[in-house]
Amino acid sequence: MKKPLFMVFMALPLASLPLAPDTIEREFAAAPGKKLEMDLNAGGSIQIQGWEKERIAVRVYGAGSDLRYCKVEFDERASGLYIHSYYSGRQENYSSDLRFEISVPASFDLDLESMGGGIAIQNVAGEIHGKTMGGELNLKALKGKLELTTMGGAISLTGSDVDGKVKTMGGDVLVQDVKGDVKASSQGGNVVYKNVTRRTGNSTAEELKITSMGGDINVDEAPAGADVHTMGGDVHIRDAHEFAKAKTMGGNIEIDAVDGWVDATTMGGDVTVHMVGDPEKGNRDVEIQSMSGDVTLTVPAALSMDFEITLAYTNNSRMNYKISSDFPLNQEHSPEWDRSRGTPRKCVYGKGSVSGGRNKIRISTVNGNILLRKG
Repeated sequence: MKKPLFMVFMALPLASLPLAPDTIEREFAAAPGKKLEMDLNAGGSIQIQGWEKERIAVRVYGAGSDLRYCKVEFDERASGLYIHSYYSGRQENYSSDLRFEISVPASFDLDLESMGGGIAIQNVAGEIHGKTMGGELNLKALKGKLELTTMGGAISLTGSDVDGKVKTMGGDVLVQDVKGDVKASSQGGNVVYKNVTRRTGNSTAEELKITSMGGDINVDEAPAGADVHTMGGDVHIRDAHEFAKAKTMGGNIEIDAVDGWVDATTMGGDVTVHMVGDPEKGNRDVEIQSMSGDVTLTVPAALSMDFEITLAYTNNSRMNYKISSDFPLNQEHSPEWDRSRGTPRKCVYGKGSVSGGRNKIRISTVNGNILLRKG
């Protein structure tokens, strides 16, 4: 049998009103530009929708065997509205499931914190800050500044015009159809950027930085350059200007187009890089290292380069790896097995200079082929 449900709220300085058995419904006058603050010590999911009315409408739904001990307070302030939930029972472990559905003026600041539950925000413009101890972040059609964190859940940021940060300690991140300077990171999931436009002429704009402790990284476009790092996954950068810096502890690196310098390192995987643009402009040094895999580099035919290539193969490999180049290289083979670095290995060295040798091309791999191609 379902236990009777009693939810208690306090409205300061408002008087209490009768409640339905499992729902709180309230409305408050609120001018655009004010702030909604939420401190949910009893946990709870949050769904916020912007609208054109100068009011805040709140509905709170609840479930769980210990819900009668969960309190919800509302406090109207000069800055806006403050909502607080907490557990008043004595036991340390309790069962409650609160869900907050809120409408606010479309121009409104948010400061949200929940001990557990997803956060969904749509059609709101302002400064948006928040943290949840566990739940997804679903963010859509936002404008302004953004800084949101979840300790365990996926993040989706779409169709927005924002600057800021989104971070999860364990989940995938999708940033899609976004204008602005947004830094996304995941401690245990894939990070994907699709159709993200950096602010043109923004003096504060920085290169795209992405970190994942264990997942793939996919970047659609990085106009100010890309600096990405994953502890275990593939890296794919479709288009980067200025530079592309990529590192993975175990996966492939693929850079479809980079108009600038390159620094790519993998502890175990293939690396494929295609340099584009005017070969006379900017720094176009290349540093590529793979501890086990093939390396393919394509560069403009007229690029001024100095090559230093090292291909190592171990005595327990198939030992028929080679350096293949569209540019002239002098290749030398080490005569003896080198036993100073673990498994005995021999090396093939390639050196050469083209068109004055202005840009340094440094490539090394173990048990893989190296291919140098003219674009």
